[in-house]
Parts: sequence; structure tokens; C-alpha cells
Amino acid sequence: MNAQLKLLIELQEMDTLIIEKNSLVKQIPRQILTREKPLKEAQAALEAKRREHDALLKQKKTKDLELEEMDQKIKKLKGRTSEIKTNKEYQAHLKEIEAAEKERFSYEDGILAIMEQIEASEKALRTEGASVKEEDAKLDAMRRELDIRKAGAEKELEGLKAKRTEFVKSIEPDVYALYMHQLKKHNGLAVAEARGEVCKGCNMNIMPQLFVEIRKNEQINQCPQCDRILFYKEEAVEEPVE
Repeated sequence: MNAQLKLLIELQEMDTLIIEKNSLVKQIPRQILTREKPLKEAQAALEAKRREHDALLKQKKTKDLELEEMDQKIKKLKGRTSEIKTNKEYQAHLKEIEAAEKERFSYEDGILAIMEQIEASEKALRTEGASVKEEDAKLDAMRRELDIRKAGAEKELEGLKAKRTEFVKSIEPDVYALYMHQLKKHNGLAVAEARGEVCKGCNMNIMPQLFVEIRKNEQINQCPQCDRILFYKEEAVEEPVE
């Protein structure tokens, strides 16, 4: 095999790995953002329940004040009983007290209903709070795992880039320039395999005469369609099963 072609094949393998590691490092922050969504949704649900709960507490406070005012009203009404002179006035006064007490009972019923809602609200708050803690714990565990993966990938990248810097010194400048041009042009794939008279980079057919030359791997040949540098790899022959 042509020495420069062999170096380009190895360089392509190295660059493919570098691209993969770079992609992994860049994807990690996006993965964290994606995983933050369930936590934010749980936090929003918890905040909504808190607002509902606060509103119920305010309603109860208002009802408690109304009940207290009604108690004062009934107390005053009963305090005036001794001042009444006639039976007619007395009967009317008793009806007024009875109506006030009925109204008081309705306030009590309203307070009991709100207390039941508050109890249900507190239960919902506990449930939503537990959900937030669970999602937060999951996110924290994921962050730790991804941080470890990122650190490992960055360390590998550092080693690969250092190795690449030394490796390219063995490649002729014009050959390396051709490789880099194709690498940028084709989003990281400058060297492709030719198999069955087809370029595996663009999946376009190769003329039989050119394919014969590519199979020799004696010089640098390019795909007439996409310009990628092509090489031929002997297919492994399977051993017959005895």
C-alpha cells in the first residue's frame, strides 16, 4: 500500500474518533438541559399547588374573621334580651338571634369545607414536593455521571490531539492539504472505502478502470463524484465450517 495513503487512512480513523469525542463533550450540556425539563415541570406543579394552598389559607382566615364577627353579633343580640319590654318585641328578637345562629352555622360549614380542601392541598403539596426531590436527585446523579464522562472524553481528546500533531508530521504537506480540504468539505469524512465499484462516502458508482487502480492502493485516487480519497480493503474470507 502507498505509504501516504496508509497514513491518511490512519489519520481518518484518528479524526473520526476526535470528532466523536468532541461531539460527546458538546452533547453533554444539551443532555443536562433536556433532563432539567422534568424537574422544572415538577417545580412548576409544586409552585402552583403552593399558590392554591396559600389561597385556601387566606379564604379560611377570612371565614374565621367572619365567624368571629358573627359570634360578636350574636353575643350583642343576646345581651339586649333583658332590655326588651313587650312579648312581640321579644319574639322578633328571638327570631333575629335564630337567624344569626343559622348564618353562623353556614360560616362553620364553609370553614369545614375549606379545611378539607386545605388537608387535600397539603397532601398534594407533599406529593409534589416528593416529586421535585426525586427529579432533583435524578438530575444530580445524571450531572455527576455526565461530568465524569465529559472529563474522560476531554482527557482522551487531549491525548488524541497531541498524538495527531505528531502523526501529521509524517504526511507530505500537499497530501495533508488535500486531506484537510476534503475533511472540511465532507463534514469529517475525507477518506472513504471503495467497495464493489462504489464509493462508500457518496454511494456513487466508480468506473471499472478506476476501481482497478483503487484496488491496487498504490497511489492516492479520488472519487470522481465527491472527490473523497479512496482506498480498497480486502474482504475477510470466512473459514469453512468443518
